[in-house]
Amino acid sequence: MKELHIFIESQAKKIKKLESSVTELQQEVANLKARPPVQVGNIEYKFDQLKVETLDGTLNIGLNPSDLEGITDFTVDNKNIQTPNNSSPKKLFKRSMEIENEVRDYLESQLPEIYQETKDKLQMTIDDAYYQFIREDILKQLPNRVQTHLSNLKDGERETDEHTKQIVVENMKKEIQQGVYLFLEQVHKQTGGGNK
Repeated sequence: MKELHIFIESQAKKIKKLESSVTELQQEVANLKARPPVQVGNIEYKFDQLKVETLDGTLNIGLNPSDLEGITDFTVDNKNIQTPNNSSPKKLFKRSMEIENEVRDYLESQLPEIYQETKDKLQMTIDDAYYQFIREDILKQLPNRVQTHLSNLKDGERETDEHTKQIVVENMKKEIQQGVYLFLEQVHKQTGGGNK
C-alpha cells in the first residue's frame, strides 16, 4: 500500500510539472502571436558580385520549370502577359532550352569553321584570341536571342513546336554567321587587314 501511495505521489508531481510546462508553452505561444509580423523590404541581388569556386547542385533563381505547371499568365512590370492557350509555360521553357542546346551544339561544331572561312574571305591574319571572344559573347547573348526570335515569329510559323524550333534555330544560325562576318569585318577595317 505504501509503495502504491509513493507511486501515486510521484505521478501527481509529474502531472503538476507537465501542467506547468503546458501553461508556460501556452503563454509563449500567446506572446509570439501578439508580436507584429516580420516584414522584409526589397531584396536586391547583385549577381556580378557572386564568386563561384565550385559548381555543384541546383541553383534556381526566379521561376523553376517544375513550378510552371498551372501558370497561365504572368505579370511583369505591372503588365499582364498571356501565354498561348495551347502551350503551358513549362512546355515553352522546355522548347527554349531545346533551342539553346541545339544552337550550343551548332556553335561547338561549326563556329571554328565559320570563323576560319570568314577570316579567309576577308584575307585576315589575326590570332585566335578573337575566336574565344566571339564564342563567349554569343553564348552570353544566347538566352535573350532565343526569346527575341521566338517573340518575332509570325503566327504562320508557329504551326507545331518542332516547326517553330527549327525556324528559330535556322534564324539563329544565320544570325551567328552574319554576326561573325560583321565583327571580323569591323576588326579588319580597324586593323588595316588584321596584320597589326
